[in-house]
Order: sequence, then C-alpha cells, then structure tokens
Amino acid sequence: MTDHQTLLDSVADIARRAGDAILQVYHSADFDIERKGDNSPLTAADLAAHNLIVKGLAQLTPEIPVHSEESEGITWEMRRDWQRYWLVDPLDGTKEFIKRNGEFTVNIALIENGVPVLGVVHVPVLEMTYLGGDGIGAFKETAEGRQPIQVRRSVASPVVMVASRSHGTDTIGVLEELINKEIGAVELTSMGSSLKLCLVAEGRADIYPRLAPTCEWDTAAADAVVRAAGGTVVNTSFEPLQYNKQDILNPHFLVLGAGVDSWKFLSPVL
Repeated sequence: MTDHQTLLDSVADIARRAGDAILQVYHSADFDIERKGDNSPLTAADLAAHNLIVKGLAQLTPEIPVHSEESEGITWEMRRDWQRYWLVDPLDGTKEFIKRNGEFTVNIALIENGVPVLGVVHVPVLEMTYLGGDGIGAFKETAEGRQPIQVRRSVASPVVMVASRSHGTDTIGVLEELINKEIGAVELTSMGSSLKLCLVAEGRADIYPRLAPTCEWDTAAADAVVRAAGGTVVNTSFEPLQYNKQDILNPHFLVLGAGVDSWKFLSPVL
C-alpha cells in the first residue's frame, strides 16, 4: 500500500482507536505511573496506545518498520538504512495527561528519506484530528467533518506566537521584543504537546519557537501536517528538520507559517 491518501485515512483510524484506549485509562482511578530510564513518566495509557498502534501499522503495511517512543531494542545500526518507516509517539504530552488537562495527542508519521511525508495528530479528549501529507493537503477533522487547513501566508501585527506551557525560556521574551520592534504587537498563547505545531498549521498562530529539548517522535507527525498546510519547521539556521538521525534529539527549532525569509531577522538571538 503506497497511496498516501489511502494510508492517511487508515492511519487516522488507528490513531483514533489508540485515543480511545488512552481515554479508558484517563477516566480510571489509577494511571499506573512508572519512570523510564530518563526519569520521564510512563503510564498504562502510553503502553496501551503503543501496542495498538504497532499492531495496527504492522497489519496495514507489514513491509514498513515502526519506530515508537516505547519501542525497545531498536538501535541506530538497525534503523540507519531505513528509507521508509513509521515514527510514532503513542502519547505525546504524558505530563499533560497526568495533569488531566486534556492537552495530549497521539502522533503517527510516515518518514521517507528523512522527511515526514504523512502525519496524523489525534487529540483524544477533544475527539479532534489533524492530518495531512505530501500531495494531499492538510485537514482538521471534528464531529462536524473534515475541513482543509492552511497556515497564515503573511505576517502582520498582531503576531500570534505559541509557547510551551511546560518549558519556558528567557529567549522567548527576547524574541517577543524583537518581533514587536520589527513587525508589531505580539500575542502569546500556550498549549501542551504537539498541538502547538498544529496551531500554526491551521493558521491560528504565526510562529512557535521551541528552544528546549524534543525528540524526533515528538514532532514528526505535526511537522508533516505543517508542511502539508504550507508551513515549515526549521532549525535555528532556517533549515528543515531531518529525521532518522543517529541522535534522535531534535535541534532547537521554529514552526513558521509565512516563508522563512519573513523570520530571518530573528537569527541574531537564536
């Protein structure tokens, strides 16, 4: 199965089913919280979603390997030659999940030659899904149906900048001052997990600077949606993010609606 449109609909269904599994735990009394080697939290919901997604993708595309945040034993030597694979975060925003604020997502991306070409970001609590892919476009799906989305094509005041609720940084304030000087007033909004990228994808925000650590599975699905919506996700040198690197940590990055040239005035403080 190689048709991106067919894959997109099937993967969206897998993500929704994973979201249902997460909600079963979310509405229970005990999340069964453990700690991983890096001291990040792991819940029964993470594992339930992981198992469902891995099984679903194996049935959908048995020829395409899967790399999930909760996968064990996948080494660089094993994946270094992968030209096409699924990159999955079964529950992005585990800390938000534990806080019960609803701002967590299921992320599934198809990576081809280091580029996210298809992505699904499902928001279980809101029963909402962002999805898109190369040659397909980007969409937001709710109970009212599927609607196309696109980024803001130009930058004008007020500039809407989305920032992390869990990872503040002094540099955000510096960026805000610089944007205010160059373009005009800045409105800040906060949100958890990969939803921040999706705000740019649907044109509700102009820019999301992420100047704190993330991993490839945190961004891949929403990155694909942003690209399909006409935006870009770039490092601080304004080059697109690459995937399936030996080091799975992302560099600091910017999610941009308008073209990169509109934002290069930020370079001195990145």
